Amino acid sequence: MLNLVLFGPPGAGKGTQSNLLIDKYNLVHLSTGDILRGEIAAGTALGLEAKTLMDKGDLVPDKIVIGMISSKLDNNPTANGFIFDGFPRTAAQATALDTLLSGKGTAISAMLSLKVEDAELIKRLLERGKESGRADDKNESIIANRINEYNNKTAPLKEFYAAQNKLSEIEGVGSITDIAQKLNTVIDSL
Repeated sequence: MLNLVLFGPPGAGKGTQSNLLIDKYNLVHLSTGDILRGEIAAGTALGLEAKTLMDKGDLVPDKIVIGMISSKLDNNPTANGFIFDGFPRTAAQATALDTLLSGKGTAISAMLSLKVEDAELIKRLLERGKESGRADDKNESIIANRINEYNNKTAPLKEFYAAQNKLSEIEGVGSITDIAQKLNTVIDSL
């Protein structure tokens, strides 16, 4: 089973590349945001618990998110694998994910980390903001703060996967096709 963590700062191209990988390798996209919204809409016990917390402005605890991921894995028993998007974000989450996957007889195959310089990310996100209308992609100081938050809080997760020899860093600048080819080369060598 091919299980990938697609990683990188805001604006690195994760969404674009994720869609290409899903199509090429017939993977299931596991976006924690989408899973949370789906569980809430379906009225599941985990979804209702998450909604109660979110309505109070609280973060959804890792154990609930892991429970939802477990459910999603169980609901796709014939999948070729999964792309994890937005999870894990911390070493504790990565450890919990490893434990969950191990219990299901599988593991993370690789973390694919897209590398893009901050100035390029800001340029991309400002451009995306013109097209998408997203307020958080229109303000350069908000964008810079998001990138800073990623660099300080999320980027250290790369060390977790590097310690397992599962980290591959890919230059995220170039054409979409060129970047996809670099990712495919890494995946095909697994």
